[in-house]
Amino acid sequence: MKAVVVGLGIQGGKRLAIAGADAVATVDPFQPQAQYRAIEDVPLERYDAALVCTPDSAKLPILRYLLGNGKHVLVEKPLLGGSSDDLHELDALANRHRAVCYTAYNHRFEPHIVNLKRVLESGRLGRIYSARLFYGNGTARDARNSPWRDRGFGVLPDLGSHLLDIVLFLFGRVAGDCRPWRADRFENLAFDRFLFGFHGPLPIDCETTMLSWRNTFHADVYGELGSAHIYCLCKWGPSTFTVRKRVLPSGRPDEESKTLVCADPTWAAEYGHFKTLCQSPCTNIPNDVWIQSKLQELTESPR
Repeated sequence: MKAVVVGLGIQGGKRLAIAGADAVATVDPFQPQAQYRAIEDVPLERYDAALVCTPDSAKLPILRYLLGNGKHVLVEKPLLGGSSDDLHELDALANRHRAVCYTAYNHRFEPHIVNLKRVLESGRLGRIYSARLFYGNGTARDARNSPWRDRGFGVLPDLGSHLLDIVLFLFGRVAGDCRPWRADRFENLAFDRFLFGFHGPLPIDCETTMLSWRNTFHADVYGELGSAHIYCLCKWGPSTFTVRKRVLPSGRPDEESKTLVCADPTWAAEYGHFKTLCQSPCTNIPNDVWIQSKLQELTESPR
């Protein structure tokens, strides 16, 4: 596959490295090392696919151009439109031209998140009572100094979209309202800490923050027969996955634990998945529609 990388920021640099010999061109209007200033400048015959790593506001016109020309697209999350109609339009365009439109949520390929999904699907925990997710990094100052990141709802679409996708990956389309619990602007103009949750049959609490000076991720799932816990992602490791078996009527649970110390495996795994999708074109835009609907609930609810 011949791919062009659009946007040479942090994410674009990672995508370029993972694509390796597949990458035949780079596009960025501001980075002098880029070969082209605009995607329209790249001859269509030079590439089959594009890895789009631009700011959110630039994505839609670039995707319309690429999909309209039958090019497969991997686009960095989140993929948001002015309304869900924009996303449905992209979905129809991709299907009409038999092109992949894949929004990248690389944590679906995190080993312990995959392990947690397997445990849930096995029924090992019994009926699930509740879950809690935390995603924190220390990028508040980076966001404040960025020419485009410290605006809008800040950490919510940035990290909150990851948590919404993890909820979708693990539990499907959760029933009930998605409500904000607290939103803070400690250092930034936009929110740098945001707590929200699902108020329904399966309560799920989520916290995102740019003020966690030790980057980390936690997941805790509690069920009738036991619980499962993730501490940290591989990229910030060590990453530990623990499953506990409930002791009745009470007592210290039996426990199994596995710890990984390795480089982040998700980027290469996700790129391999994208290349496989290109053999049988499809989109995951319905996921983006759901995520956008939840973000809209959160941003329109009183805090």
